[in-house]
Amino acid sequence: MRGNNVKIRLLIGLAIVAFAFLKKCANSQTNQYTGRTQTISMSTDEEIALGFQNRDAMAHQYGGLYPDPGAQARVDMIGKKLVDMSMAKESGYRFEFHLLADNRSINAFALPGGQIFITNALYSKLNDSQLAGVLGHEIGHVLGRHSAERIAESDFWQTITTGASVGADMGNMVGSIGQQKLMKNGRNDELESDKLGVELMMYAGYNPEAMIEVMQILKAAAGPNRVPEFQSTHPDPENRIQKIKEVIASYR
Repeated sequence: MRGNNVKIRLLIGLAIVAFAFLKKCANSQTNQYTGRTQTISMSTDEEIALGFQNRDAMAHQYGGLYPDPGAQARVDMIGKKLVDMSMAKESGYRFEFHLLADNRSINAFALPGGQIFITNALYSKLNDSQLAGVLGHEIGHVLGRHSAERIAESDFWQTITTGASVGADMGNMVGSIGQQKLMKNGRNDELESDKLGVELMMYAGYNPEAMIEVMQILKAAAGPNRVPEFQSTHPDPENRIQKIKEVIASYR
């Protein structure tokens, strides 16, 4: 009887794992902006809705919006220029740009569907071209569908882990592999967004060299105690600078 139970559990576990791989294959698609094949389980409209649903809560985590209409107007103007003069305009995403009140965290990020955020701590360090580089990079995350890809990959590994746990006591091992996969792709996402950001800057008439200056600002802000690259989801700024230089050179 015990042997039969083990066999049944193994078959169920294998069925769950097979389902996960079939679903992953069905959700594979080529991104028109990067040319890369991704696993995406959300539509553009679903990405937009998810971004809107989390927009206010995300702003709240950073102290709300920065209370300076002039500064917000500058962010909006540069963000809109980047979108209107590039492929982002026809993407179907609804881009909105938010200047956050946080004066301590040097940060910028994007939610699915076009919600772009930058903290005042970072904003206050940037000229117009550098600001275009930061916003272009975040628009690149949206066009690259990185959040949607992370969600689909997480669902895939959770399903794999469930199947492995049912079939045998190896769920923790598989889950660890999944986390390594997500970390590796996260670094690639940053480099991909840097490339797209440079392209957006050039379309909008900004000097793409300003993206290198942004990396230098981020490196200086991190200081000597920054997390080593192998422990981080972000590439080292020096590595990003080299890649950005290569992208710029490819357009000259």
